[in-house]
Amino acid sequence: MDVEIKEILEENRRRNMSASRLYDPVAGDPDEAGRIWFPVKGLECHIPVEMTREQFVRDLMKCGSLDGYLSVLKGSEATATREWVLRKWTVTRCRHDFPFWAATFAYIKRKGGGDDVLFVLNRAQRKLVAALEDMRRAGDPVRLILLKARQWGGSTCVQLYMAWLQLVHEKGLNSLIIAHQRAATDEIKDMFDRMLKNYPEEEFGNECDDGDERKGKAGRGGGKKTENVGGAGAAFRVIHRNCKIKVGTAETPNACRGGDYNLVHCSEVGLWKSTQKKTPEDIVRAATSGVLLRPMTMIVYESTANGTGNFFHKEYEAAKNGESQFRALFVAWYEIEQYVLPFKDDAERENFARQLYEGREAAHPLSDRRQPGAYLWWLWGKGATLEAIRWYVSERAKYSDHGLMAAEYPSDDVEAFVHSGARVFDRYKVEELRRECRAPMMRGEVDGDTAYGEKSLENVRFNEDANGALAVWADREVFRDEYVADRYLVVVDIGGRSQTADWTVIAVFDRIGMAGGGKPEIVAQWRGHVDFDLLAWNAARIARYYDNALLVIESNTLETHDPLRSGESEQSSFLLNRLRDAYPNLYARKQSEEEIRQGAPVRYGFHTNVATKPMVISMLVQAIREGLYVEHDENCLTEFLAYEQRQNGSYGALPGHHDDMLMTRAIGLHICFREMPLPRRVLRGSGYRRNRPASAAVF
Repeated sequence: MDVEIKEILEENRRRNMSASRLYDPVAGDPDEAGRIWFPVKGLECHIPVEMTREQFVRDLMKCGSLDGYLSVLKGSEATATREWVLRKWTVTRCRHDFPFWAATFAYIKRKGGGDDVLFVLNRAQRKLVAALEDMRRAGDPVRLILLKARQWGGSTCVQLYMAWLQLVHEKGLNSLIIAHQRAATDEIKDMFDRMLKNYPEEEFGNECDDGDERKGKAGRGGGKKTENVGGAGAAFRVIHRNCKIKVGTAETPNACRGGDYNLVHCSEVGLWKSTQKKTPEDIVRAATSGVLLRPMTMIVYESTANGTGNFFHKEYEAAKNGESQFRALFVAWYEIEQYVLPFKDDAERENFARQLYEGREAAHPLSDRRQPGAYLWWLWGKGATLEAIRWYVSERAKYSDHGLMAAEYPSDDVEAFVHSGARVFDRYKVEELRRECRAPMMRGEVDGDTAYGEKSLENVRFNEDANGALAVWADREVFRDEYVADRYLVVVDIGGRSQTADWTVIAVFDRIGMAGGGKPEIVAQWRGHVDFDLLAWNAARIARYYDNALLVIESNTLETHDPLRSGESEQSSFLLNRLRDAYPNLYARKQSEEEIRQGAPVRYGFHTNVATKPMVISMLVQAIREGLYVEHDENCLTEFLAYEQRQNGSYGALPGHHDDMLMTRAIGLHICFREMPLPRRVLRGSGYRRNRPASAAVF
């Protein structure tokens, strides 16, 4: 057997052992972050670290055993029984350990029929609970947006976690659950009915009561646990906890308005439909506007993906990019235990591993119902087992399009959102760029003597500021006796002024590596919203700071800017010409022979049109495919993966995505490789005219 195949099979064995290991929530999961071994004899288990803050738990640890603790009890507790201590231990642990509480008291419907069973978290649910608990234990409001594959109980897990907060932690926490249609609300109501029917009445005491105290308060309500609220039957109150649970649908949004809610779960948000009278944004705003931003509050948006550009997609992307209150969480299909197809014997497994390895570079599928070998090898790299990949191959044969499969069983949070066009860039090659991505070494702004005008280019310096819009991965290099001509390149893609408009991006390329056969590298990037007159001088300052770099401004926005506003296009042209007078190393377009004969004025900036855009995108495709440049910003890779060629042949970002960073790379790499000469060292004072008008004709 080949060494490579042996390594794959051994790694697969390790993955299967990890995935199939016994999970015992009563004993506690030793691999779960934030748990420690509790060595007290008679109570041995792995508990959450936060439990050790309880005096009762510390006393048990000091005594070393259950019997030792009983022997030192004094006063009124001297008659306490072992059962009383165990009861107090259970109450204390339930308050800190959701998986233990769920596996001890929360009954749910058994899949496939039969008697109800206690809720034991599966692997995907443990990932979800870990994210929720991380926020709760930090004392933060719980805000989560969950993108998921189907059929692993994500909704049930969220709802029971909310119930745990209501029944165990605080009284009076009202919850609202909004499903996408009536059938789903019926399922949710049935789930709560089952759980509360089997929930021991003595567990309804105060969240901090000891055992006897809780038992004394359990009889309130005469054995009745819930009562309806209102006449519609959509809301009920848990009597002992004085909390209300309301269930509504996105189809009848008025039912979700009003009310004092602390916990809100919006289920299958991606499937919510917009009409003239309501949008998902309207429903969510009405449901969550009253939820305070404080601990022990919770808002969860959860869904499978359903296309791009909708509310769920935009909210997920905002959370993923750190631009909202929410934390983004993705659960892939291969993280769900049931999606595996076992092999009948070792020989079949070895043959599958060999086919996987030998086909790892195949970029094209053999049919529209198969994925290329490179994709399957990518799944292996993501952590899927051979059995899971075999299941994927079998399931993929049901679908004539990968997008349909990805919507149901996404492998990552990029492909989850179905699109209609063809992706421009090879996703596997894009992933290879990720190796060089890292956080910037510093952030700040490049300042001059003034904010705009010629004096803004005097005394240029970098001022470090953690909130600055300029991210720097490598600072400039300036030598006293010489400089490197044509080393730095600054490219500007102009966006809008408002916060909702496209971003303006200023990217700085360092081309020094190209002198020795190496690669250009992104060393700095400014990203923000600003008026153009301020942007132009800011870009020039950054170019000046990077040793008088060639400054390339993508001029489409300037030349087509708001034609209905009289004189503004002329003003933009005036600003560029004024900038040229103050900063000579400004890129100008190549003129035709006719324009030269007629004495037409030089036009500054790179113009992206039907001729030049395919040209620069083609260069970017090649650069990504062949690894011709170094990228440091991971957000740019997201733009690459969300860029498509539409059915009419045009290029553009998927709805809800941007292509601002992408276009700076496309234009910049085109100029790096096809227009600028190689960098070279020049002695200062040698007479070399560096700050000359730059243009394609010069190159």
